[in-house]
Amino acid sequence: MGLMFLFALRPATAQSQDTERDGWNTDTALELIRRARDVRQGLASDPGLRTYRSNATGRIFFLIDRPDTDRRMLVKADQIALEVYWRAPRGTRQRIVGLRDEKLLPTNIRYHLDHLTVVQDDFADRIRLGDGDEVEAVLHPAAPGAETVYDYRLGDSLAIASPGTEFMVRVNEVQVRPKRLAEPGFVGSVFLDRATAAIVRMTFTFTPASYVDRYLDYIRISLDNSLWRRRWWLPYRQEVEIRREMPLFDFLAGSVIRGRFEISDYEFNVELPDHLFLGSTVTAAPQAERERYPFGESLIPEAEASELAQTPSLREIRARALELTAGRYLSGLAPLRLYVPSVSHVFRWNRGEQAFVGLGLAWRPSGDRVVKAHGGWGFGAGRPSATVAIENASGRTGIRAFWRELRDLGPLASLSHGLNTFLALTGEGDWIDPWVSSGFSIFLGSAPSDASTRLSLTWERHDPSRTALDPHDARRYRPLPGVAKGWLGTIELSHSKALTDALALDVVGQLGWFDPDGYEDVNAVGQTHGVLQWERVGLGTDVDLRASVHAGFAFGDVPPQQLYYLGGRGTLPGHPFRAQSGNGFWLASAEATFALFDPWVALRMFAAAGAVRDGSVLASAGPGLGLGWNVVHFDLGRGLNNGHWEWVVSVDRRFRRWL
Repeated sequence: MGLMFLFALRPATAQSQDTERDGWNTDTALELIRRARDVRQGLASDPGLRTYRSNATGRIFFLIDRPDTDRRMLVKADQIALEVYWRAPRGTRQRIVGLRDEKLLPTNIRYHLDHLTVVQDDFADRIRLGDGDEVEAVLHPAAPGAETVYDYRLGDSLAIASPGTEFMVRVNEVQVRPKRLAEPGFVGSVFLDRATAAIVRMTFTFTPASYVDRYLDYIRISLDNSLWRRRWWLPYRQEVEIRREMPLFDFLAGSVIRGRFEISDYEFNVELPDHLFLGSTVTAAPQAERERYPFGESLIPEAEASELAQTPSLREIRARALELTAGRYLSGLAPLRLYVPSVSHVFRWNRGEQAFVGLGLAWRPSGDRVVKAHGGWGFGAGRPSATVAIENASGRTGIRAFWRELRDLGPLASLSHGLNTFLALTGEGDWIDPWVSSGFSIFLGSAPSDASTRLSLTWERHDPSRTALDPHDARRYRPLPGVAKGWLGTIELSHSKALTDALALDVVGQLGWFDPDGYEDVNAVGQTHGVLQWERVGLGTDVDLRASVHAGFAFGDVPPQQLYYLGGRGTLPGHPFRAQSGNGFWLASAEATFALFDPWVALRMFAAAGAVRDGSVLASAGPGLGLGWNVVHFDLGRGLNNGHWEWVVSVDRRFRRWL
C-alpha cells in the first residue's frame, strides 16, 4: 500500500563509524547509493513484473502567494484523472480521462504537460521539468556517475507504516548535495528501503543554476512510493510546488503552481495492447468524456485555506536544503533586485506630500536573510523619506529603521494609498489624513502558519505632515489633521489564527509611553483591537458571503493619531468622513455577492453598523456592483440614521496592500 507515517527512530548505526568530516561521502553512504542505482536499473528486468495499470487523481492550483503570510489567494483550480500504464522494460503511458477547471481571477496560464501527469520512474537519469523550460537536465542522485557530482551523507533511520498491512518498513535517509553549488544539481534527501535499497521517497529542490526560466524562485518536489505485494515500490503520492516572481522587481507577491496526485488501484501483469505504447507518452480522451468524469471530490475544496497552504513536507524541503548548503541562497531569482513594497511606494499623491516618487533595493545575501532599503521624495513637503530593514526570509523577524514614514489616522485604514491617489487625481478628494513617523522597530515572529504570533518593540517620533497646498487646493481638500508631536515607545504583541477554514481571528495588544512635546510628564498609553472575519466563497450557488467584526479599546492620554475613527468610506458609507472618534469602538459588517454575468459583473449588497465609545450607533447599507471577478467595487451606500447617499469606489481587500 502506501506511505502514511514517518517516525524518526535513531541515527543509522553506521553513522557512528563515519571517518569523513561531517559524515559526508562515507563508505556506508556511498554503498547505499550504489545499491539504489542497481535496484533502479534492475526494476526493468524483474521477471515477476511485466506490466501494471493504475489510476491517478490530482489537483493543480494556481495561486497568488505573499511571503509574509501563509494565506494564499486561489486564482485557478484544475482537477484531473489519469489512467497510468507501464510495460517492461521502460514503456510508460498516461491517458487523461477526466479534466475540469474553474477560474476565480483572470489568468491565461497554460500548464506544461508534465504538470498534469505523474512521475512513474522517480524521474529519469536526467531530471527534466516543464518540458525543459523549467529544469533541463539535472543529474539524478542515483544515476550512473552521480558520485562525481554529488556528496552523500547518511541521515536518520525511519520506520514507515503501510496502510492496510501489519508490518513496518525500515528505511535509511541519504542526504544529497552537489559538490559544486554553482552548477545545476539536486539538493535534498533520498529515502531507501534498508533491506533492498529501493527508493521509497524523495524530497528535494534544486540549485539556482538548475533553473532555465529566469522567473523561477524555486521548485520543490516530494515523491512517495508504496510497497505492493511486499516486493515493488511504485508511485503512491506526489507533490510539487513551483514559485515565480518578476526577475527585476522584489514585489509583494509571487505566483505558485501547486500540484498533488495520488496513485492507486494497481493491477499487475495485465495484458496491454501494443498500440497503447505507440505515439505520444501522454494522450487524452475526447473532451466530452473528460468533462463527464465522475470526480468524487469538489473542484475547490471547502477547506480551501488549509488545502492551499504549504504542506509540512514542502516546508521541510526548504529547511533541509538550507541545512545541507549551510544557508546558501537557493532561489533562481537574482539576489539583488529593485524593491517595490506596493504601487504607492513608487508614486502616490496626498495633500501632505502632494506628489511622491520612490524606489528601493532588496538584497538577499543568504537563503534566510534579506536587506531592504527604500527611499523617496515628497515634492509638496520638500522632504525625503526612507526605510531600511534586515529581516528573515518570511519578514517576520528582524529590525527596521524608518524616517518620515507616511501614516494615516487610527488603526482603521479608509482605503489604500494607491486608490487614494487615483481618487485625488480625478477630483474625488483625498481620503487619508497624513502624518509622519521616524524611529526603529525590533520584531520577532513565528513562521507563517495557521497560527502565528509576533512581538515587536518600537521607538518612534510622531510629527504632523507639512506641505504647501496652493489656495485652490486648500479650498478643495480638508485641512491636515491635528497630530500630537512627541515620542512613543511601545511593546506590541499580535496573534493571527485560522479558527476554522472559514473563520480567522487577528488580535493586537500594545502597551507604551507617550512623551508629548512641551509636557514634563510621560503618559502611559495602551490599546488592543482585533477583527474576526468569516467568509464563504464559491458555494456552488454563485453567491459569496463575507462578514467581520472589528473592536478596539485604548486607555491613557491617547494622542489623536492613535484614536479610533468611524464614518464615511472604509467604515460607514453615507455618514460624514471620520465624524466620530474615541478611545474605543466596534464595527460589524456583512456583504453578499451574486454573480450576474460571471465573471464580469456581480451584484453586491452590504450593511454595516458601529459606534465609538460614548457615541451614537451609526448604520449603513446599500447595493453595489463588483466588476472583473469582483475585484473592483462600485457601491452606493446610504447612512440609515440621518445620513446621505454616497458613491464609494474600492478594491477587494485581498489586493489593498498591493496598492
